[in-house]
Amino acid sequence: MDYIPLAERLRPKNLDEYIGQEQLVGPEAGLRKAIDKGLIPSIILWGPPGVGKTTLARIISEALNRPFYTLSAISSGVKDVRDVIQKVEQAGLFGTGNAILFIDEIHRFSKSQQDSLLGAVEKGVITLIGATTENPSFEVNSALLSRCQVYVLKSLTLENLNTLLDRAVSKDKQLAEKKLKIIERKALLRHSAGDARRLLNVLESVANALPKDKAEITDEAVNQIIQENPSLYDKDGDQHYDIISAFIKSVRGSDPNAAVYWLARMLQGGEDPKFIARRLIILASEDIGNANPTALVLANTTFDSVQKIGMPEARIILSQCTVYLASSAKSNASYEAIGKAIAAARDHGNLAVPLHLRNAPTKLMKELGYGENYRYSHAYAGNFETQEYLPDEIKGTAFYVPGNNARERELKKNLRELWKGKYGY
Repeated sequence: MDYIPLAERLRPKNLDEYIGQEQLVGPEAGLRKAIDKGLIPSIILWGPPGVGKTTLARIISEALNRPFYTLSAISSGVKDVRDVIQKVEQAGLFGTGNAILFIDEIHRFSKSQQDSLLGAVEKGVITLIGATTENPSFEVNSALLSRCQVYVLKSLTLENLNTLLDRAVSKDKQLAEKKLKIIERKALLRHSAGDARRLLNVLESVANALPKDKAEITDEAVNQIIQENPSLYDKDGDQHYDIISAFIKSVRGSDPNAAVYWLARMLQGGEDPKFIARRLIILASEDIGNANPTALVLANTTFDSVQKIGMPEARIILSQCTVYLASSAKSNASYEAIGKAIAAARDHGNLAVPLHLRNAPTKLMKELGYGENYRYSHAYAGNFETQEYLPDEIKGTAFYVPGNNARERELKKNLRELWKGKYGY
């Protein structure tokens, strides 16, 4: 008999068996209600690896009793998409929306491949369910995205993962034959990195490696067995998140040597260069900011260049930007500022805009005092005149505190001269 992995043996058959994503498939969730009514539009399931995207697509198909076709964007092309559409039409399902086409890793489809879906989705020949680990706003064509509802799947919680472990040990016949006992769970959970599929793969590998007379899972046993079978960089697994984390922290920590090493690891592993370029843009603003505003310009240019050039030459552009950002002065002052401001907006509610700052396009608004006593900065010496711009309840609050670097020390000096210590500068 062919071997079936544990993750496949335990794949849920219905929503009652499905673990996690209560915000989507809980009793009162919108998607659950749509499934129960049989009214499913084309959808994009966006979330990290191993959180149940493929399983949810299959459950939807079973619940709606519809034909189910599946393609992988890695190995399929336009011809494969057209073949599926033709099969559906020839089966007499044209226009009824009775067939579901599931495309895994839809973000890897090119524009022409995504465009080949448009007509069939729009006419209802197929109901598309696409799965992606990448932000669909960036990776799915706007025309196709506008025809789909996007649902965000969250990382599984510790409670979800523990439930999965308990179910595996109690429900799976092959594990039951081994009389497996989980004595410690920490190493299993750590090696899973929140990926349910990986958790079950690790559990099965450990179970198969344990002696039959002592099938007890401990942290020590898990670490020893897994270290004997180290995984390569997996751009859809936990190494993806570990290495991008090391890359980001190396740039933030001003170590260009480490940063370019982790960059090389990602490129060698086949990571999407656009994903790396987007992270560089975020880094340039979050960790460098006004300490060196040119960093954001260079990072944005890097993203544009990577799109135009492609691999393998894009590696040179990514390396240049990485080294520059890692070597640059650092400041997270703007990042901290927006965090504080959002917290204030949340904590204080909808504070009224001061009357003198309000727009006054009508006579009535002017009569009510809108815009009255506003001082137009450019009409004053140095293009500045003191007035209050924050609501009274939070006036004087310093959200932006310039960092201790050459450029922001100049900004701080200028702000101090303008505001005479109002914000504590």
